[in-house]
Amino acid sequence: MRYLMKEKLWAFGDDFTIQDAEGKDVFFVDGKAFSLGKKLSFQDMQGQELAFISQKLLSFKSTFEIYREGQLFAEVVKELSFFKSKFTVDVPGPNDYTVKGNFMNFEYEFERSGSPVARVSKEFFSWGDSYGIDIISNKDDITILATAVVIDMVCHSDK
Repeated sequence: MRYLMKEKLWAFGDDFTIQDAEGKDVFFVDGKAFSLGKKLSFQDMQGQELAFISQKLLSFKSTFEIYREGQLFAEVVKELSFFKSKFTVDVPGPNDYTVKGNFMNFEYEFERSGSPVARVSKEFFSWGDSYGIDIISNKDDITILATAVVIDMVCHSDK
């Protein structure tokens, strides 16, 4: 499945619209503008919350938690390294994701058990930040898309 994630240019919080391959809006990410730490609601276009993203404030590493149906579902952690950045997405069971690549240039890949499952690439000729996200079929699109939002906030917090 192919998505286009666009950051809203004139929003008070970190707001994103996510479109499918045909250009139809399918998800909206509503960033809370006035909160302690970053908090975002990942919604379908009818306003139903599919996931909630919350920054873990008292953590040595940059850490965000993804909640689904009110329960902690995954934890996204920026691993510390001197030479290369890497994120891990800890999900229930042995199916964790590793995210590697060039985060400053918005080119990175999700892997599970050493196999690629998604690729994120920056769209350069647009206002605001836009990313193409290709997800191999039968993967958890919401977790991957929510993690792409987290990576944007962690790596480009100076916007």
